[in-house]
This record gives sequence, C-alpha cells and structure tokens, in this order.
Amino acid sequence: MDIGRIGDEIEMRLKGNLPGSEAHIKMAPSDRIRGIYPARANDETTTGAVLILLYQKANRIHTVLMQRPAYPGAHSNQISFPGGKSERDDFSIRETAIREAEEEVGVSGNEIRICGTLSPIFIPVSNIEVTPVVAITCTEPAFEPDPAEVSFIIEAAIQELADPVIIKTKKMEISGQVVSIPFYELRGLHIWGATAMIISEFLEVYTALDSPLQ
Repeated sequence: MDIGRIGDEIEMRLKGNLPGSEAHIKMAPSDRIRGIYPARANDETTTGAVLILLYQKANRIHTVLMQRPAYPGAHSNQISFPGGKSERDDFSIRETAIREAEEEVGVSGNEIRICGTLSPIFIPVSNIEVTPVVAITCTEPAFEPDPAEVSFIIEAAIQELADPVIIKTKKMEISGQVVSIPFYELRGLHIWGATAMIISEFLEVYTALDSPLQ
C-alpha cells in the first residue's frame, strides 16, 4: 500500500461533494437531532480546526486521536483529534490544524502533506465551528504528547474505526435532558460527540476510495 497514492485519492475526493450533514447525523446525539441546541454559527462563534493525520504503521493506515485531561470545561476527559481554536497569527484553518497538532502531539508540520478539508461542524456547547483537515505523512510519527493538553494518545487503524461492530449507543443526562448518544467503542474507550460525527464523514470518504481499505 502506498500512502502517497491514498493521499492523491483522498485529495481528489475532498474536491468533490462531501457527505456533510448526512454523515454527521448518523453519529449525532439525539438532543442535537431534536434541535435543542443551536445548529448554526453566530456572530460570536470562533473558528478552529482538527487534524486527521493518516500514516502507515504495521501495513495498515492509522490516524491519531487523544484523550484530553480533566479540567473545568465542556470537553474535559473527551477523546478528540488534535486541534483547537484558530489564533490571530494563523494564516489559514489548515495552519491552525498543523500548529495545534505540533503543540499537542508533537508531530512535525514539515513532514505533513495536507489533502483537503471535510465539512465544518458547529459545536454549540463551546460555540466554535471546527473544520477537519485531512493530511498524510509518509513517515510513522514519533509522537510527543504535551501532558498539559493530552492524557494519552490513541493510534487507531482506519480498519478498526470502519468496523460497524464498534458503533454503540448509550443514554446520558445532559442539562436535565436524557440524551441518546451514539459512539464508537474503541478498546473500551467511548468516542462520541463532534469527534464521532467527524469520523463518520471521514469514513464515508475513505471507504469510497479505489485503494483497498486496510
């Protein structure tokens, strides 16, 4: 398998029509589907990006996720892609994704090739619109997570994430509402919310590639 060729195919796919909300809704919590929270950005919405970094490891294509540490905030202890809010000095949303990944998990931006972006997704609880940036690296990364930002990293094979067996549903009480939440159960970890919705769209793009899924 040639990671460069996969990057070429992904780049072509990302230039076309994206699955967008149709893919997001498959992994969206029921309160979002019912419209309890605002669904669109507003004048006070900030922008941000996450990086879906693809690389080859043990003859399979992987990506990296991370668990955030406990802190007094909306995303405490949650699993996410490396990423965060845009800063004034970022020239583009793509630069935001690379900068955040460098800071959080220690990847080198000089070794990353950006293939394109998925559909932006609005996260009401933090009032941020996040753009997932898809990229490849031809070398297996030597991750150096920042302990202030990352409890631990998760290297996930795309084949694992694409297995429908890991899709589960749980009930949670959020702000007095009982919410049905679909999630990916990966090695005992629960990946839900915006990250699960982003994964859902990415998998629809990836599994449509001409290259074999591994």
